[in-house]
Amino acid sequence: MPRRRIVLYNPPTVFFTMPLGLLAVASGLDPARWDVEIVDGRLHREPVGTLLAALDGADTLGIGVLTGDPIRHALEASRAARSRYPRLHVVWGGWHPSLFPESCLREAPIDAVVVGAGQRAFSRLVEAWAGGGDLAALPGVAARTPGGEIVHGPPGELPELDALPPLDYGRIDVDAYFARKGRRQLDYIGSVGCRFRCAFCADPQVYQRSWTGMTADRMGDELSSLVRRHRAHEVAFQDETFFTKRSRIDELCDALLRGGVAFRWTATLRADQGARMPVSLLERCRDLGFDHAIIGVESAYEPMLKQIRKDVRMDQVWETASRLRDLGIGATWNFIVGFAGEPEESVMASLDAARRLRAMSPRFRTPIFFYKPYPGSPTAEAVERAGFPLPRTLEGWSRFDFVGADARSPWMDPRLRTRVERFGFYQDHAYGAPTPPWKWPLRVAARLRVETGRFGMPVEKLLVERLRPSERLS
Repeated sequence: MPRRRIVLYNPPTVFFTMPLGLLAVASGLDPARWDVEIVDGRLHREPVGTLLAALDGADTLGIGVLTGDPIRHALEASRAARSRYPRLHVVWGGWHPSLFPESCLREAPIDAVVVGAGQRAFSRLVEAWAGGGDLAALPGVAARTPGGEIVHGPPGELPELDALPPLDYGRIDVDAYFARKGRRQLDYIGSVGCRFRCAFCADPQVYQRSWTGMTADRMGDELSSLVRRHRAHEVAFQDETFFTKRSRIDELCDALLRGGVAFRWTATLRADQGARMPVSLLERCRDLGFDHAIIGVESAYEPMLKQIRKDVRMDQVWETASRLRDLGIGATWNFIVGFAGEPEESVMASLDAARRLRAMSPRFRTPIFFYKPYPGSPTAEAVERAGFPLPRTLEGWSRFDFVGADARSPWMDPRLRTRVERFGFYQDHAYGAPTPPWKWPLRVAARLRVETGRFGMPVEKLLVERLRPSERLS
């Protein structure tokens, strides 16, 4: 029996994380039955044209879709593919389709949506299309029947990762991602899901606060092989909550030690985990390459932390920061301001905490993001209750972009929003690694502004942004 052809497509975005979700889907399909190709729109000058050429002879097109501008690209690709190949099956997966399967099926020229983890659901779906199976019986799938009816299968399970095959990085051009990142950084994921209940996040709805992870031995073996094969210098763990199980981290250190391959690594860390973890374990991780932590502080105002259900206290933030500084581990401390109804004192507390963290170590960064109501979360519902309706269509969500502070955050005081923007600019230039002499005047001026809280007449900001415009985000 000839193999059936599947093309998986990653729409253009401005970041170059490797498409691990598509790799997982592709790696889970039987290579004796399926010929699978991944097309990443970020790597091609004419992404849709490249996709259409790859679809010649294909049965199925799968697209990973994030909220925002990627929806626009996914719609463009789906329409072009359906126009060129009318008999092609088109399926969407990813965050937005997982949250709004019916909207996607009604408004996009697609046949099915995978909800949640995609490896097994996608495999079942293409097998059903190939053999005439019952779409309504497929866990983790919503689909349109030949008669036009939208049917929903039962909820999909979160699979045990050790039961799945390893990701086949040979399906992508790893060096192309290294080149676009500007460093030989390999992306890897060893767990899926999140057990926490943050009210601003879609994870609790998609994964129902469940989590599953690979065994440390398997991770160690795979990482040693991948780093050697691709001559990677560092690994970025894309786990939502990397340090969920302390015993597993200790076992991973054993596995990395046995593997004998040295590399730096970056991973997510909650502040409460960092404060509770034995310093000896953090030190051991550091000695085995742990070089940078990604930590969501979100807010430094305790009532706001409770409101958004972060379940972290600021004393834990400061304890974790002290530990990382003393161990020489870098960190990115992410803040969010502008929640609906957030008082000014909450925003100012976050700015002050960002300033203090930034001053603690030249290896600390403190990005400040303006809140955008990500669909499916309780804080998004609060925005609607405050009188600011969210998009109701795919086209509307496609214009829902994560671009600084603009008119799409109308619930925030414009004066306070301007202050946050200026603080963010100046704190980026006030701290960090030593700068060349020609940048000293900007650093001195920025440090003075941050420490005094005076951001009027931001001539330095205007000049720098004129010479180096900010990159659009999505």
